[in-house]
This record gives sequence, C-alpha cells and structure tokens, in this order.
Amino acid sequence: MRNNKGNTLVMLASYHGHADAHKADPDLRNDNGQTPIAGAAFKGYKPVIEALLEHGADVEGASPDGRTALIIAAMFNRLEMVEFLIEKGANPDAKDTNGFTARDAAAKMGAPDTVARLAQATRAKSRPPGV
Repeated sequence: MRNNKGNTLVMLASYHGHADAHKADPDLRNDNGQTPIAGAAFKGYKPVIEALLEHGADVEGASPDGRTALIIAAMFNRLEMVEFLIEKGANPDAKDTNGFTARDAAAKMGAPDTVARLAQATRAKSRPPGV
C-alpha cells in the first residue's frame, strides 16, 4: 500500500519517527527513489534508523542523487547519528552523484564537528591494520 507519492507505511513511519512500525521491507523506496533510512536521517530519528537496520535495511542505501543516510546526517550536523552510521558500516568516503562525500556536505553546511569526525573516520579506514 502506498500513498499518492509512492510512500509506503515504512517510509511514512520513518519520516515521522515511529521506530516500532517497521515490519515490512526496510529498503522499499518511494516514487522519488528515496529510502526509509534516508528519510529517518533527514528528520534526525536515530531510533528509527536503529530499527530499520535491525530489520535488514542497507546502511548504504542511497537515493537517486547518491545521498546516503550518512551524507544526509552529516549535512545536518547530526554527529551522534554520523557516529552510529559509521559504527554500523556506513562508508565515510561514499560520494553522491555530484562527487560529494559526507565530509564535503558537512563542510558546505557549516558543521565543523561532523567534518572533523568524518576526517577521522577516513583516516582510520585508510590506515593499514595494526598501525
């Protein structure tokens, strides 16, 4: 079941902060190609993202513009969410269709704490094991 914009109940629950409503496909996109995890990141609902991931959502699920939940969280300086998504395997170096990473998005939006954390994540990712 979808509304006139192609949003499923999971998408609407994600967008409105209802973490307990995720019993369907956590990656089912709306008519704009947006994922529930991206909607929850946009709105800042970490418990919803936790529930989506527990039910198998793709942490890297990107919208058609290439923006992942991590890029969206970084844009809005949601440092706790950025930390959580990185912990769950989000790639800090993933790029949207314009070639921007989460760090680029955070810098553009004036989020210095998030920029610093993403730089740290990139360094840690590129460091050889045991160093």
